[in-house]
Amino acid sequence: MLDLVESDDELVVRLRKGDQDAFAVLVDRYHTRLTRFAHSFTPRAELAEDIAQETWLGLLRGLERFEGRASLRTWLFQICANRARTLAAKEGRLIPVDPTDPDAPTVDPARFGPDGVWSQPPSHWSDAAAREQDAVLVERVRSAITRLPDSQQQVVTLRDVEGLSAVEVCRVLDLTEGNQRVLLHRGRARVRALLEQEVATK
Repeated sequence: MLDLVESDDELVVRLRKGDQDAFAVLVDRYHTRLTRFAHSFTPRAELAEDIAQETWLGLLRGLERFEGRASLRTWLFQICANRARTLAAKEGRLIPVDPTDPDAPTVDPARFGPDGVWSQPPSHWSDAAAREQDAVLVERVRSAITRLPDSQQQVVTLRDVEGLSAVEVCRVLDLTEGNQRVLLHRGRARVRALLEQEVATK
C-alpha cells in the first residue's frame, strides 16, 4: 500500500481535532530545520534548542488563530524568529545590523543576476550539476552559511535552504523587500567567496 505524505494543511486539520500524532509528524518534519534557523540568532546550541521548543509551544497556543493566510511553514519560521529575538536578546546575543551599511561588502552585479542567482559558476567548478550532488560540497555550503553575519545567515537559510519566497522571508524577518534583497545578495556573495577560497587552497 502506498504511504502518501500528508500536507501541512492536512496535518493542521488533524491537529485542530486534537490528533497528537499529527503534532508528532510536524515536529519530525520541522524541528531540525527550526533549530538550524534558530542558530542564526545565537551561537549557543542549547539556546537554539530552547527557541525551537518555544516555537512549538507558540504553535499550540496560537493554532486557533492561524488563518492560513501564510503557509504553516512560513508561520512556524515567523514564530521561531520572534521567539529567537526575545530569548537571544535576553542573553545579549543580538547585535543590530544595518543592511544598508555603506561599509558592508557589496555584490558584484556582473556575477549575480537580478534574481540573486549566480550568473557564472565559481572558478574551478567544471561540473556544477555533479557537485551539487556531492555531500561534501553540501556540507561546505552549510558550514559557509553558518559563518555569515546573523542577518545574512537568516535570509540565506530561509531562501536557499528552506526555499521560502522573498515575500515570505520579509514577513518572517520583518524586512523590507529592498533589505531582504541586499542581505540575500551579500550572503550569497560571501558564501561563494568562502567556497572559492576553499577550492583555491586545495
